[in-house]
Amino acid sequence: MRSVASSSSACSSSRAPAPAAPRMPTASTSRRMSPAQQAALGVPAMRSSSSLTPCMRTDKRSTRANLVVQSSGYPGFAPVGGRANIKVIGVGGGGGNALNRMIGSGLHGVEFWALNTDAQALAAHAAMNKIQLGGQLTRGLGAGGEPSLGREAAEESEDAIRKMLTGADLVFITAGMGGGTGTGAAPVVARISKEMGILTVGVVTYPFNFEGKRRGNQAAVGIENLRDNVDSVIVIPNDRLLDVATSRTALQEAFGLADDVLRQGVQGISDIITVPGLINVDFADVKTIMSNAGTAMLGVGVATGENRAEEAALAATAAPLIQRSIERATGIVYNITGGNDLTLQEVNRVSEVVTAMADPNCNIIFGAVVDELYDGEIHVTIIATGFSQSYEEQLFSNAGRAIKSGQVPASGAAAAAPAARAAAALPPSPPPPPPEAVGGESPLPWSRPNRAKPGFLGRSIL
Repeated sequence: MRSVASSSSACSSSRAPAPAAPRMPTASTSRRMSPAQQAALGVPAMRSSSSLTPCMRTDKRSTRANLVVQSSGYPGFAPVGGRANIKVIGVGGGGGNALNRMIGSGLHGVEFWALNTDAQALAAHAAMNKIQLGGQLTRGLGAGGEPSLGREAAEESEDAIRKMLTGADLVFITAGMGGGTGTGAAPVVARISKEMGILTVGVVTYPFNFEGKRRGNQAAVGIENLRDNVDSVIVIPNDRLLDVATSRTALQEAFGLADDVLRQGVQGISDIITVPGLINVDFADVKTIMSNAGTAMLGVGVATGENRAEEAALAATAAPLIQRSIERATGIVYNITGGNDLTLQEVNRVSEVVTAMADPNCNIIFGAVVDELYDGEIHVTIIATGFSQSYEEQLFSNAGRAIKSGQVPASGAAAAAPAARAAAALPPSPPPPPPEAVGGESPLPWSRPNRAKPGFLGRSIL
């Protein structure tokens, strides 16, 4: 074994050493090499990780080096965000009923939350997300029509409310004013939402006249408290249902008309924000119009036929249940949706109707969406804000006259103090225009000249 080993060792020692294989340079080494050295060694050009990769290329027809910039592009690009988070919060019994009807209508793209002090009503609610307010204070038995108890219950559940509002971009708060939970808790929810920097819109109802002065006074105070804590508020007087409903309209159907205002407003704003348009309106546009804007008006109009553009615009500019039109508004955003048959003249006609009724210095933002699902019809959605304070208070003129005439009960006199101060500043109600004024100059001080003429045109986009 030793001889074999020695012979093998001798053979290996007599054999010439094999040439070492060329070592391929590493990435760090090749970066320090010139392009000529890399080409001589057969090293492939190292690509830069940046989007623009400079490299040197030698032209065969000349010895001059040319600089070539190679773009790697952005194959993995994806937009970040772009979807507004909208939450609809029903507070109390009235707000919960409105929420149930919205859920039953099949509204999508928003998140529903039900808040109540009544555990029994909350358990039967259709919303997936629920918060019981003031569990220790009320023990799930409700607020008993006392707004102060509703406010304290909401303050007890403030941590849960903040957690609920986390991540929201736009919040709708709906409630029936005049009771306990909605009247007292809705302003608290609105205050927390505003503190978190969320665009907050309140949609509330004012009680029927037959519900009594005390409930009406509580509602007036609750609306004032809510208005101080929201960006925009929409008030729907229940008495207006008596004007739009016929003698054969069922009770549930009549209340459904009021709830449909909220549904149309939420659906309209959601479509404006989320549906890309030919002339696009984004969430920032809506926020510009509605931020710290006071009383707002939401209108939706749908029409078909030859004069569909004008009819849809006129239907959207007047909201009979809200008892307001877009007159004297200083901020308007409106969106026009139609099918492939939507024409430029129809878009122009809608714009003329809207601008003819708005304030001359109004900030107007408009958009247009073409969707083949809307062939043959036109949908117009209008959000109007920035009404003057005196014009806002005309909504409560009936309550104000009752307060000034001394018809407020003693138990509600202290609570009605803010409403009484507002009523004291009310101007006298203007008389209705005489029949001969229709089609001519309107005597109302806030009306635009000649706006009642069918042929009067506002600002044209053409």
